[in-house]
Amino acid sequence: MTRTRRIGRTALLAGAALALAGTLPAHALETVRVAGQLNRPIYAAAPEGDDRLFIVEQRGVIKILQDGEVLETPFLDIDDRVTNISGNDERGLLGLAFHPDYAENGEFFLNYTNNSSNTVIARYLVSPDDPNLALPDSEEILLTINQPYSNHNGGTLLFSPIDGTLFIGMGDGGSGGDPGNRAQRLDTLLGKMLRIDVDGAFPYEIPPDNPFVGEEGLDEIWSYGLRNPYRWSFDRATGDLYIGDVGQGDWEEVDFEPAADEGGRNYGWRRMEGNHCYNPPEDCNDGSLILPIHEYSHGGDPFRCSITGGSVYRGAAIPSLQGTYFFADFCSDQIWSFRYDGENLTEFQDRTAELDPGGGQAIGDIAAIVEDGFGELYVVDRAGTSSGEIYKILPDPAGVGDLPIGDAPHLSMARPNPSNAAVRLRLTLPHATTAQVAVVDVEGRRIRSLRSGRFGAGTETLVWDGNDATGRRVAAGVYFIRALVDGERLTRRIERID
Repeated sequence: MTRTRRIGRTALLAGAALALAGTLPAHALETVRVAGQLNRPIYAAAPEGDDRLFIVEQRGVIKILQDGEVLETPFLDIDDRVTNISGNDERGLLGLAFHPDYAENGEFFLNYTNNSSNTVIARYLVSPDDPNLALPDSEEILLTINQPYSNHNGGTLLFSPIDGTLFIGMGDGGSGGDPGNRAQRLDTLLGKMLRIDVDGAFPYEIPPDNPFVGEEGLDEIWSYGLRNPYRWSFDRATGDLYIGDVGQGDWEEVDFEPAADEGGRNYGWRRMEGNHCYNPPEDCNDGSLILPIHEYSHGGDPFRCSITGGSVYRGAAIPSLQGTYFFADFCSDQIWSFRYDGENLTEFQDRTAELDPGGGQAIGDIAAIVEDGFGELYVVDRAGTSSGEIYKILPDPAGVGDLPIGDAPHLSMARPNPSNAAVRLRLTLPHATTAQVAVVDVEGRRIRSLRSGRFGAGTETLVWDGNDATGRRVAAGVYFIRALVDGERLTRRIERID
């Protein structure tokens, strides 16, 4: 097949927005929980232009988030086909991809480990009678890959926005240090990025322009030298590929492949871990290896140890973030972002504090940062068997983000307002100073102190959870948040509702 571009209308609009992004003001961000009480959610996806979000639970169940509610009946339940999991098990139902023509053909594809702990790539169909139900008996297994160990299963599979071929990320087979050197060998599918054509003869066809067709190496291989590409993604506007490759003991990395690349890249594992020699410990790179565009070391406080690759923002809600890549660390629960133009990495930011939902909620065990059908981003918090959550990244209406700081202190409006939950607002100061922020009632009586002490220049987020100083819920009514800064009083009105 020829590699023709298949970029949809949504992506074209996103690309146009990117050209304007440099003239738009920066936004502050927030996260809002859109789903909770999930059983180990590990991924989420949606067909392009579909307003539902399909949530993948690791045990083998897919649920639908629609109109703000998780539907009671699962979209698909194949728990009986998926290996049993516990703890930080890396197996299970790991990936979901909708066919580019899903609206017409109803096909979607799964990556899961079966009851023999081997990787299965399978096609399923949606019910012709109910768009919220899939047909479990429609399964067609396209590919089964033997897994010698229980870890490093990869997980993500996605259709290329360039030509509609299916890409599959495979880990190196597990254990530690890649004992079989599988990532560098071309006679195994492990430690690779695979590329197949699912629209041809069953079970699939090999695209004739795959790099090892007619050469030494398995025809399905697109690139190699990967340890565990657990979460990776395409930029839906450009077709560029971002791979979060989980490291061994010292380094995590983000690899990049431009859309025009012809495949055959060697990303280095196990010869290298990040930018550093691993095996052999010296003289490991003969110049043929592709080095990551970003790496970070294990350690720190909080402790970093496992990258969760993310997604490039291409939504419409936050125009200034067009083309920004978000990713996270599973161990430390940190979230970062940057831009990459193919040569230069810029605007690197730690987004962790900014995306903290507050109000007693917290994002942890980050299993994925994913797109919905319109390019908006969500953080998947895997947590336990009944406490998994999905958070949506939104512009913070109370924030000023990276906008220039004025000459006077400013207290933003509180959001949401009215509210029966936590409210957030931001205090922006032109210089470091001492300030006091408190909640008072309509008679001016102090209900609770929110912050008192030294503030630095810039913006700080304040959260009131609706409780008084004793931890009890306040009664419904009108309250005020007041900030005393350099002798000036700043006040915002809040209405609490039952």
